[in-house]
Amino acid sequence: MTTQQQQLTAKGEATRARIVEATADHILAAGIGGTSLDDVRAATTTSKSQLFHYFPGGKAELVRAVVAFQAQRVHDAQQPALAALDTIASWEQWAAAILAHYRAQPRFGCPIGSLSAEAAATDAELAHDVEAYMRDWRLQLQAGLERIGARDPERVGAAIFATLQGGLLLTRTEQAIWPLEAALDGILTQVRAAVAS
Repeated sequence: MTTQQQQLTAKGEATRARIVEATADHILAAGIGGTSLDDVRAATTTSKSQLFHYFPGGKAELVRAVVAFQAQRVHDAQQPALAALDTIASWEQWAAAILAHYRAQPRFGCPIGSLSAEAAATDAELAHDVEAYMRDWRLQLQAGLERIGARDPERVGAAIFATLQGGLLLTRTEQAIWPLEAALDGILTQVRAAVAS
């Protein structure tokens, strides 16, 4: 947290959070390159000076705040199941939570995954942030596999995470939830097989 963020009033925190959330929705629809500060100002009815008050680093700082917001949003949607992956039933609960979260989204697809390719090409610091969030998510799945006694949890965890991200990508491409449903079915099959072996 920056010194500027620590000094915000409750109203200031609420305004900053509103800007981040509106920007997150715009980026999900149009991408980083398709989202300008003028778009953000119009969506949030904020002035240029207000925007730079909350994000003195400009668009780069705002986009990093969006990545953190989206990562937290996705992480929270998987709880408490993600933290308690230690039985087949808990993996089924996690899959149901993932499906419910993305089914409720106005646009299908993983917001962090969709930012990763664009971030890598435009901003090394942002790419590092995205990579860290994705790695943390994968490692939490790996930890669940370790708790359940799965064979080769690192490799199986990577395969599960790749399956999940592939399902989310196809879900966004198709603008339909069925590819994610299929991916989650495949993940549960992988988990059961890793435990059975």
